[in-house]
Amino acid sequence: MNRQPVRNVFSVDLEEWFCVYNLSEAIPFNKWDTCESRVEKPTLALLDLLARHGYEATFFVLGWVAERHPDLIREVERRGHEIATHSYAHRLITKMTPDEFRSDLGRSLEVLAKLATRPVCGFRAPSFSVTRRTWWSLEIMREMGIRYDSSVFPIGFHPDYGVPDSQLGPHQVAEGLWEVPMSVALVAGRRIPCCGGGYFRQFPYPLTRRLMRACNAQGRSVMFYLHPWEVDPGQPRVALPLVKRIRHYNNLDKTMGRLERLFEDFSFTSAGRLYGSNWS
Repeated sequence: MNRQPVRNVFSVDLEEWFCVYNLSEAIPFNKWDTCESRVEKPTLALLDLLARHGYEATFFVLGWVAERHPDLIREVERRGHEIATHSYAHRLITKMTPDEFRSDLGRSLEVLAKLATRPVCGFRAPSFSVTRRTWWSLEIMREMGIRYDSSVFPIGFHPDYGVPDSQLGPHQVAEGLWEVPMSVALVAGRRIPCCGGGYFRQFPYPLTRRLMRACNAQGRSVMFYLHPWEVDPGQPRVALPLVKRIRHYNNLDKTMGRLERLFEDFSFTSAGRLYGSNWS
């Protein structure tokens, strides 16, 4: 084993397979209660994997899921992990007004406050929808007690998200509010995503490892993210356009094996553990 000495952050966006924006046209919010719930088994598998390697993680929990699976959220915290919020209904901030965002965030915080024994101070927007167009959301987060956001993707090529001129490492974006951005490696002056999710499933694992090592060598910890549905290859298939189908379903059966290799090659902890002194 040649594990990298730098500690990185492992995060889980805790949502159901049908909550993802990629499926929102096929399965809108008002149909969620009609879908098969599958979130518990893959989440427990991730908890077991983290326990085997002795790692702590941050779980950005969807409020809608927390209402329906309160014991699962309590189990996440019981096992020593940080509870943060991933909104209530997985609506993109780019599709909300400030009042709608305030209401959604408040509802998620109210749900999680009943389940978590420690204050919820972290937020991740669905589909990384904190962009220059929605920069106003940062002030609302601060007003509602959020101490750090982890929603900004510092890239410029993605059609749905990205802040191409964002700083690459954690930084203060407002009084009392920090940004812990998603990770990109600098390769020949270009910003290459290397921090999980679809990128982790689409890229060959050796490429992910190389890019993450580049981040660490450049003095930056990686903010890695994953969803429980990404370790659930048996989830129902929905008819989607080719690009969306590849993005959502490709290599689901390989994710858990790749995570085992990832945990052997890198060290992980939670965002609160690594950066909490900045916002405590």
